Amino acid sequence: MINNKYFNRFTNSIEKIELPKKFTFPFYYEPHVLSKIAVKELQDQLVISENWEHDFGLNSDNGIGKMFGVLVIQNKQNEIGYLTAYSGKLNGKNDGVNFVPPVFDIFAKNGFFQKEEKEISNISLAINKHENNPVLLKLISAFDKLEEEKKQVLNIEKKKLQLRRKERRAKRKELINNKIENPCKSVQSVSESLHDKFYYKELSIYWEEKITKQKVKITVLNDSINKLKTERKERSEKLHQDIFDNYHFLNSEKSSKSLNKIFQNTNRKPIAGTGNCAAPKLLQYAFQNDLQPIAMAEFWWGKPLKNEVRKHKNYYPACNGKCKPILNYMLNGLDMDENPILINLAKNKKIEILFEDNHLLVINKPAELLSIPGKNIQDSVLFRMQQKYPDLESPFIVHRLDMSTSGIMLIAKSKRVHKKLQSQFINRTIKKQYVAVLNGIIKNKKGTIELPLITDYKDTPKQKVCFENGKKAKTTYKVVEIKDNKTKVYFYPVTGRTHQLRVHAAHYLGLNLPILGDDLYGIKNDRLYLHACSLEFIHPIKKEILLIKCDVNF
Repeated sequence: MINNKYFNRFTNSIEKIELPKKFTFPFYYEPHVLSKIAVKELQDQLVISENWEHDFGLNSDNGIGKMFGVLVIQNKQNEIGYLTAYSGKLNGKNDGVNFVPPVFDIFAKNGFFQKEEKEISNISLAINKHENNPVLLKLISAFDKLEEEKKQVLNIEKKKLQLRRKERRAKRKELINNKIENPCKSVQSVSESLHDKFYYKELSIYWEEKITKQKVKITVLNDSINKLKTERKERSEKLHQDIFDNYHFLNSEKSSKSLNKIFQNTNRKPIAGTGNCAAPKLLQYAFQNDLQPIAMAEFWWGKPLKNEVRKHKNYYPACNGKCKPILNYMLNGLDMDENPILINLAKNKKIEILFEDNHLLVINKPAELLSIPGKNIQDSVLFRMQQKYPDLESPFIVHRLDMSTSGIMLIAKSKRVHKKLQSQFINRTIKKQYVAVLNGIIKNKKGTIELPLITDYKDTPKQKVCFENGKKAKTTYKVVEIKDNKTKVYFYPVTGRTHQLRVHAAHYLGLNLPILGDDLYGIKNDRLYLHACSLEFIHPIKKEILLIKCDVNF
């Protein structure tokens, strides 16, 4: 019997809409029309609901958005409806009204998580109490003062030694200049030198022993703190393992497997939050209640995250890091849409040669052609060049363009030329220009974006902004034209990070407008409207400046 609390009937008429023949491929998709209707109905409820305590940041600067999902399903009576879910927690809870429950409720009353979390919390309180013990703080303060005093005393003594050494050298020089031989003076000088070294060494030992005694007192108290920290770490790690062992996921054949078992053959361990995303919750409830999955979609609601690119109401695929192993297991047996990544979209597209001599090539790469062979598709610029120039040792790709980006690429015909051209990229003497169309209007006519980037290892191949560990990434831009609520810009990348222009355009700290057709950071279109249109470099052999331009029709 379906719990009406979770089974949502469409309020809009769907009678004339044909059901999809296959289930949504969750890692790259265009939502089916039924999914879009379900999403619209859910978003309407999110707008009018008065039950939310969570601040989504739509009308404030402090809130944060959340990922929601819908799963269109068919019950045993052939009724079509949909389930809804959100990722993680809201208002400190993971079971909201009308949203499917979590796969495993770690917040269950009197459950092992609550009990163990309380014990770990008590250990943290004990650590805090020990660390703020007045006796320990007093010892640490005294230790710091001794360290400073030692440093000052030894520095003063070192300066005295240096001064006496200088005086002895001056006296020896005077004796030599006056041709006065005085063995006694020479012996006395050596004796004074040895005495100074011995005294400084003894003084250092004295202070080291004094500090060590103080350090021992601190170590005794710190040992108990370190034992508590070790216990806390071990219990926390075990708690995570226990949690992951209690997450059991079903697939379409109602076979069950724990989260730890699912990740066993991935060479990775599940991280915090794994299993709490919307997609696994939706599928779990469907399989538990004999509901046939028809189509699904996930979307972002609210203010974007600081590091990742998230746009209000935009659709997003399931993440590769946390969800991919789980969904690969859960969807096993379902007839799914083909993985678009396995389709060679550039099969019939040709490479245009813009410049060629005995040393190098400049080409116009079509959109959707890989620069180098991928895991599943061999067809690429490198592969085609190897076929075109079989007598070369190998054509050498000097730099790459994203698969979806079209435009100018530089290819060397020898290792020597490749090395010389690469050094120009490394030294940033090559001038690059890209043209792009942004999905909206920007205020400033020109400017500079500096947002450091790092690979989002939870969701490769995406990149994210990271001010702590990201690599420097700098882009200047200039507006070319504004038309039909779109902005055409020239990008001038100073650095060459992966997806740099795409993230700098889409991130709210950048231009806050995705490039038109960006299926990773924006909304899919007929293509990614990004093109490398100009490249200026010094010919590595002829030493001439070459300026290559390549226009695009957008």
